[in-house]
Amino acid sequence: MEDPIEDLLIRHLPGLERFLARQAGGWLPAKESRTDLAQSVCRELLERARTERFEFQGDAEFKQWLYEAALLKVRNRDRYYRAEKRDWRLERRERAPAGESGAWPLEEALPAASSSPSARVMRKEELGRLGEALALLPEDDRAIIRLAHLDGLSHREIAARLGITESHSRTRLGRALARLARLCPGDAPPA
Repeated sequence: MEDPIEDLLIRHLPGLERFLARQAGGWLPAKESRTDLAQSVCRELLERARTERFEFQGDAEFKQWLYEAALLKVRNRDRYYRAEKRDWRLERRERAPAGESGAWPLEEALPAASSSPSARVMRKEELGRLGEALALLPEDDRAIIRLAHLDGLSHREIAARLGITESHSRTRLGRALARLARLCPGDAPPA
């Protein structure tokens, strides 16, 4: 037997996602996808409908009920992300430039002073683990990761610098990143 509420949610899902994107403003792309937020709203409504008596009184009333629940979700998530320790407006999104020397300038990638204290501590810990893992890699792996991720070179530029083909550059970088991932589980290489 099909659930009429599920059918209604599926039909209104595209409009709900657009509504959530408009209502959430700046934090949504930075913190959650609108699809995830819409799914969360739908899940909560399905749970409520199973525990409470739901009477379908028309498409317009259902849409109003759905959008009011979405607006409440946005307000709650906005309050959550504006809490001082998680304020999305304080996070720095730009990548620090790589240093000129051959050393790993990981400290340059630390968040700016305007980021939250917890974000700075977490970033410093992540960079420490990353630096330790990088030190365990062979020099060839460190070099190709440095060229791609710290110097920001394309595979064409890397290939020219190392005297290899572009496809070999891609393969070597992929293998080096895989080795790094095994040494540093749960952490991503610098982007």
